[in-house]
Amino acid sequence: MTFPGPITAITLFVDDVPRARDFYAEVFGLPVHYQDEASAVFDFGNTLINLLQAEEGRGLIEPALVGRSVDGATAQYTITVEDVDATAELVVSRGAQLLNGPQDRPWGIRTACFRDPDGHVWEIAS
Repeated sequence: MTFPGPITAITLFVDDVPRARDFYAEVFGLPVHYQDEASAVFDFGNTLINLLQAEEGRGLIEPALVGRSVDGATAQYTITVEDVDATAELVVSRGAQLLNGPQDRPWGIRTACFRDPDGHVWEIAS
């Protein structure tokens, strides 16, 4: 057995699946890989992002609680891109609002961040 293996899926709990689905389809320019009444899944190449209705998340993680988006971000998801500035312009033109950047970081990369409608923070970096 090899552990850890690759991260193949990340489930993000959302308040409104259609709103989140439309945001991801528009901003990332990806088709929906799978959907039902409680979820929408996008294929990011090597990782599936599952947008799951928050109420459905309870059954997956109990006795842990599903966090509320109003409490703030608890994670950041990073996507490597060739050109942060051009990608930042693209995501803004598709409806995202930048939280910060593009900016050069002291550790040698250029980044910009935005969040989805449920407060999940995405970073583009090169």
